[in-house]
Parts: sequence; C-alpha cells; structure tokens
Amino acid sequence: MKVVMIGAGYVGLVSGTCFAEFGAQVTCVDVDQAKIDALHDGRIPIYEPGLDDMVARNVREGRLHFSTGVAEAVPEADLIFIAVGTPTRRGDGHADLQYVYAAAKEIARHLAGYTVIVDKSTVPVGTARHVERIIREENPDADFDVASNPEFLREGAAISDFTHPDRIVIGVESERAETHLRSLYRPLSLIESPILATNLESAELIKYASNAFLATKISFINEMSGLCEKVGADVHAVAKGMGMDGRIGSKFLHAGPGYGGSCFPKDTLALTRIAQEHGVSVRVVEAAVEANGAQKARMVRKIVDAMGGSVAGKRIAVLGLTFKPETDDMRDAPALAILPPLMEKGAQIQAHDPQGADEAKSLLPDGIHYCDDPYAAADGADAVVLMTEWNAYRNLDLERLAKIMNGRAFIDLRNVYDTATLQHAGFNYACVGR
Repeated sequence: MKVVMIGAGYVGLVSGTCFAEFGAQVTCVDVDQAKIDALHDGRIPIYEPGLDDMVARNVREGRLHFSTGVAEAVPEADLIFIAVGTPTRRGDGHADLQYVYAAAKEIARHLAGYTVIVDKSTVPVGTARHVERIIREENPDADFDVASNPEFLREGAAISDFTHPDRIVIGVESERAETHLRSLYRPLSLIESPILATNLESAELIKYASNAFLATKISFINEMSGLCEKVGADVHAVAKGMGMDGRIGSKFLHAGPGYGGSCFPKDTLALTRIAQEHGVSVRVVEAAVEANGAQKARMVRKIVDAMGGSVAGKRIAVLGLTFKPETDDMRDAPALAILPPLMEKGAQIQAHDPQGADEAKSLLPDGIHYCDDPYAAADGADAVVLMTEWNAYRNLDLERLAKIMNGRAFIDLRNVYDTATLQHAGFNYACVGR
C-alpha cells in the first residue's frame, strides 16, 4: 500500500517509519525544508530510542521517503494520514486545528482515485466531519472517505507501542475505509493486536478520554502523597495496595512532581473545553488539572523546606529536565514550573539532562548553568534535586557526591532511592509521599 504522512514530527515520523517497517511504501511530507533535509541526511529531528536505526533501514530498502511536495505524493496514495500539530490555542485552551484544516485543503486539491484521509493527530470530537466538509468544498468530485485513527504512543517507548499495541482504534463510516485500514495494520494480526472499529466521534473521544483518565490517576496518587506525608503513611505501599486490585491496576500510580509532556496537559485542557461547549460537566478532569498544578507548586515548597526554609544564594544541582526519561521533550515538563520560582527566590541552578539541555535552554530563564554530567552539576552544590528518573541517575556514586557537594540535601522528586540508603550515606533525604 502507498501511504502519505502529512507531518514529519513525532507522530508522523514514528508512525510512517513503522508502517514502512510493515512493508508499506511511505512518504513523510512536511513544510519544514530544514527538517526534510535533515532526514535526507540521516539526521533524526527528535530523540526516540531505536528510531534512527529503523529510519535508516527503511530508507535504505526503499520503503521510506521524505518530501516537501504534497502535489507529488498525494495522487498516488491509498491512505493519507494527517499528523500535524494541534497545540493548545492561545487564550481559550481549545486545540488549535489550523494546521489540520490547512492540510485538508492542500490534500483536497491533489486527490486522484479513491483515498482514505485519516486523522492521526489528536483532535476534538467533530474534527473528522469538518475535514470531510473542507475536502468536499475544495474538490467536489473527489472519491474519498475520512477516518479517525488516534495514536497511543508513549515518548521513549513509541516504537514498541506502535508495533505491539494494546489496541488499534479506527473510526470509519464505510466498508472501503475500514478495509484499507485493516489491510494496512494486517501485520499486527500475527500478534493478535485487537482492532476496535467504531464511528468517527467515538474514536476521537477515546483518545481524549484515555489520556484524561491516566492523568487523573497521576493526580490522584500525587494528592495521596501529600496526605501520606502528613499522616505517616508510605505512598509506595498505598499505591501497591491499590494497584493489586484488578479493578484499579498499578500503572500510573507513581507519585512525583506532576505530569507533563505533549499530551496530558494539552488533552485534559482540550477535553474540558469540549465538554463546556456541549454543556457537560467533567469536574473530575478539571480537578485533575488543578491538582497537577498544585503538585508542581508543592514541589517548590518541598525543596525550599528541605534547604532550611530559604534557597537564597544556595546552589542547587538539578538532575533531569525533560518531563520523563528517554525523550528530549520539554513540553510542560515539571522543571518549567519548578525552577523559575526557585531562581526568583535566589537559587543558583546547575543542571544536567542526557537529552533535554538544548531544548531547555530555550524555555528556562537565563542564568542556569548546564553541565555535561551529573557530578559536574553537583560540584559545590548545597542540594541535589532529582527531577527526572533517567537511568543515569539511578545508581549515583553517593560517596563521590558527598565529597564534591557543599551541602547534604538530596531531594528526590521521583522516589528513585530509599531513605535508609541516602541517610546511611550522610544525606538529608527528602522525597514524595514517604
């Protein structure tokens, strides 16, 4: 099958490369000439483990191509995926669909023969109907269907998520469209990956509802972590006891500094706006959003308290800046909400991140000193704050840290270490919910 991905960003590049791995002929189209040039040169614009090798292999074997030309790619396509950004619209919290609609107009002008146009971007309920209307208006003679096929890719594990999915959701309204999509995903039938075929609106809402539910689990356990600290409970034990209940499950019950990234903050906010537009209350989701912001603010207070009530003139080593490990993504990372208030209170920040430093420099205030390794960040520091649980930080040389630091505060916002180990090494250890 011939597939075109409109957008060579995170979703488009990963999805297109995986479809090529399945044997499809894939062209990733993007308006960013520099991005396409980089891909032609073998340079991957995002960090995702294993993606560079998979891209190189499929380019070498002639299944994966990159272009800026919609007019050349679209007429030959059997399926066209719209995988452009849908950022939060400034001012009102809605998803900004200008790139989706612009892609639909451009696609419409060049359609030839029956084609399935698939919304892969995360879009509000009703977007597929609008895409269909735009294409009909632009090209009344076009033979096409519009479908919805939301992505469920975790950054850092995207290839595994795509090739071994929990489920594949397709929103369709014709047998032809369903047949095309099932054929494209046929290689996954060998591992019996379930395909849920439903209508357009249900497919669109499944994505938002899934992310909102997971965000709610995170916010819930983070609120429990605050209660645990007050009553003397251990949030790890509480989460484990909850997770052993098959109705609840253990995933996403990990206390920390709050969720971030490209999906949960954007999608929870968009879902609340969708509900408001339709006169429906989603107070649980609204509370999860509020609790997430409160948790990040609580981490600032935790760090200040662990340093004796003031960070003025103190040097803090921050280990990890990205919202999670195995990604260079800084979007809505807790560091963006935690470090600026500390700097306003007079703290001096020395930071290290294995992949996110370049992006962090454009998002965090000036004045942060970025270091090449965690020990350089800790040199002369009064405190260490473990912000992101990269593997590089899971087995730090505590004796070496103690020798190079000025202070002994170790604030573990991811609960990577246990209290006894850090105290035995001479640190004043603070964590979340224990």
